[in-house]
Amino acid sequence: MNSIRPLIPLFAAAAILLAGNGLQGTLIALRGADEGFSTLVIGVIGAAYFAGFMGGCFIVPRILRAVGHIRAFSALCAIAASGTLLLVLIVDPIAWMALRFVIGLCFASLFTTVDSWLNSGVTNENRARVLSIYRLIDMIVVTASQYLIPVFGESSFAIFAILAIMISMSLVPISLADRSNPKPPRSFSFSPTLIWRLSPIACISCIAIGLTNATFRLIGPIYAQAIGLPLTAIATFMGAGILGGTVLQYPFGVLSDRYDRRIILLIATAGATLAGMFINSFAGTDAVLNYVGIFIFGAFSLPLFSLAAAHANDHATQEQYVQVAAGLLFFWSIGAILGPFISSALMQGYGPSVLFTFTSAVHGALIVATLWRMRVRAAVPRGARGRYHALLRTSLSFNRMASKEGRRARDERSGNGRQDKEY
Repeated sequence: MNSIRPLIPLFAAAAILLAGNGLQGTLIALRGADEGFSTLVIGVIGAAYFAGFMGGCFIVPRILRAVGHIRAFSALCAIAASGTLLLVLIVDPIAWMALRFVIGLCFASLFTTVDSWLNSGVTNENRARVLSIYRLIDMIVVTASQYLIPVFGESSFAIFAILAIMISMSLVPISLADRSNPKPPRSFSFSPTLIWRLSPIACISCIAIGLTNATFRLIGPIYAQAIGLPLTAIATFMGAGILGGTVLQYPFGVLSDRYDRRIILLIATAGATLAGMFINSFAGTDAVLNYVGIFIFGAFSLPLFSLAAAHANDHATQEQYVQVAAGLLFFWSIGAILGPFISSALMQGYGPSVLFTFTSAVHGALIVATLWRMRVRAAVPRGARGRYHALLRTSLSFNRMASKEGRRARDERSGNGRQDKEY
């Protein structure tokens, strides 16, 4: 516990940011619909956020090297809080697209700042515990934040003020934390072609996961509203999907460490496909059936990114871990940008039920691609695999923490007592 205590302020800042980020995605969809924006426009606004998020992930190392962690965090918080208030002061689709792009860039940079700071404060002894705490915080605060919408309403100024306050308050634990100034992340480059050669199915999986998971997070609230669920039920619908994502993370991880990860990827993808078909065909407007369906959907679909990342790292060398993390985040971002746009266009043309037809079609295509790759490439031997870790797509620095832990476990199994070093 003594080794974790200095990290508590950083956990507090991460909790506030994760809660605000999870709340804002749902809120923007509902408020946009309330303002009369079409489903397609809301989808484009969602795509703009992920375009900004992708850009932020890759430019923030330069910002941190230029001004340091605390100054960068303070400036980005100010921009994100101001952008959040401007969303309610300037209710215009074009303005919202621009603001959501900037907010996405800021959140990616803020998460990178917190993650890299945490990364600098962990050791081999507490690394697994830090990762577990971080994932638990993510699950709790993102689920709980959904219920702020029915409390304050999506149409009020108050909910946007609460969001701006949350972003601003994340400065407090950072400012009161220890006075350390960790080294900024090293610059990196990556080649999508190289990542593709290492693991085509991991790249395909990340695009598919971006298409479906971003659709759930940003267009899911519009679906729930369209089938007649009230605000509290919409919050429960979104929370059920997020909570569901934690149920099978550990079992899938254990199984993928023992067997060909692509088999577990197939099982998870098939489960997500069937869950989408259940929601589309049987749930209708029944709230309970939709809760059950989205819980199962989250349970099978949310671990897919971690499975894909673990499979890609099985084919990578130690020196390629950062490139793999950057490459997979890049491919995921492509899907995350396209997913809300495509799904919203389909919903506008064919109604809300087509949303989960879309996710099932994407997951079905991923099943076909996985079966194809299993025919043309042998499985990685069990002894050559790293350890599975449930990953948050907050930044590359979170992937570095997990990759170091996985590498340490593999080194211990092989009898190589290498010490961690920055890579």
